[in-house]
Amino acid sequence: MRFRYLIFQGINVTFEKLALHPAILQAIVESGYTTPTPIQAQAIPQALAGHDLMASAQTGTGKTAAFVLPSLQRLSTPSAVSSRGPRVLVLTPTRELANQVTDAAAKYGRHMRFRIGSIVGGMPYPPQMRLLSQPLDILVATPGRLLDHMERGRVDYSRLEVLVLDEADRMLDMGFIHAVEKIAAATPKGRQTLLFSATLEGNVAKLAGRLLKNPKRIQIATAQERHENIEQRLHHVGGGEHKRELLAHLLSDSAMDKAIVFTATKRGADRLAKALHAQGHPATALHGDMNQNQRNRAVHGLRTGHVRLLVATDVAARGLDVSGITHVINYDMPKSPEDYVHRIGRTGRAGAKGIAISFAGPEDRGQLRDIERYTRQGIPVHVIAGLEPKAVSGKPQAQDRPRRAEHHGHPRHEARRHNGSGNKPAHRGFAKHPEREETRGRPAARDRGRGHIRRGRTDGPWLG
Repeated sequence: MRFRYLIFQGINVTFEKLALHPAILQAIVESGYTTPTPIQAQAIPQALAGHDLMASAQTGTGKTAAFVLPSLQRLSTPSAVSSRGPRVLVLTPTRELANQVTDAAAKYGRHMRFRIGSIVGGMPYPPQMRLLSQPLDILVATPGRLLDHMERGRVDYSRLEVLVLDEADRMLDMGFIHAVEKIAAATPKGRQTLLFSATLEGNVAKLAGRLLKNPKRIQIATAQERHENIEQRLHHVGGGEHKRELLAHLLSDSAMDKAIVFTATKRGADRLAKALHAQGHPATALHGDMNQNQRNRAVHGLRTGHVRLLVATDVAARGLDVSGITHVINYDMPKSPEDYVHRIGRTGRAGAKGIAISFAGPEDRGQLRDIERYTRQGIPVHVIAGLEPKAVSGKPQAQDRPRRAEHHGHPRHEARRHNGSGNKPAHRGFAKHPEREETRGRPAARDRGRGHIRRGRTDGPWLG
């Protein structure tokens, strides 16, 4: 596959110069935007020209609008095919990201008439079946649940014009590669494909080689250039009790307005959120075992200020866009460098300053090395007077541990032991088949039967 590289030249581009539909421009102006971000300035013209696209940009740079705006432009002209199926299909790895895309389309298409719906795991089937039986313009979906409906003959791709793969690297990490390829194979060969990813190398490049046709390639920022407005700090910890003491000290800082605390497991998130709430901190958990209404309430609480601390697994590392998050705390270190970059990217968004704090024990030495190698920068070590790390059971500190201890950071070894917070890892079956996890657990009875489709107008009703 031949790539065409595009380099941003800093040209003064406005949304008016992008030749978007007047209804879209009006919504953009009402949203308070005047100048497109670099990823938007490069991706939108290429997408409007009909090219397949591979694009990479850091979080918080308007990546969602870079494919939503040209998709809405498609809908401004009638389809040549008469059917009820979607004209635009957006695949996302998580429900949170699917909600973000749906909200963005409703926001920028508020003066247009179109129908958008979402198909995600963890939600009841009947409303989704009704959604797929009605005319639809934009469908936003997670791969596992969409493939489930597709294999039952409920999805019509006959008039599909655009396929968007959002956070493609994350979908591959979660094991959705076969679902993505099956879905793509069922769509028309003449479709346009837009792929957005944190990285454009490795398995992502291989996937693009199979699904895209002579794509233009845009890379706005590398991992080494990201998060210049985020102060990163590292605290070495000497055990679970030391972690809790450090966290309690950090939470006493009045400058910490809104924070996300990341844990390694869903059980760990629940336990820590309950402990913090019992200590008088407005805190709630967010993880994949919660149904969609519970997850929406957790995020809404953080947005409105009713919740100060969101204790979350990596389900919140991508697709969660909440303004005003001042701190991100890695209570447990992430499994991969990419997850670290996305986690800390929840703060310092839209030009604001942010602080990212990581707790690392002796068992995290391998993850730290991989993160610093990936970002090509060290994380400055901070020590709080009176809370210095102490050796656990006579064992040396992380920085003094011999190199043979590096194997403790390997996921294979982590899967055989309890993590630092004393919790067992998720069931092995879900690690092998993550698409099952998005359907794990039935929603509460009061949540069943609600629809998940709305009209393009923001004042339109939710329909079943």
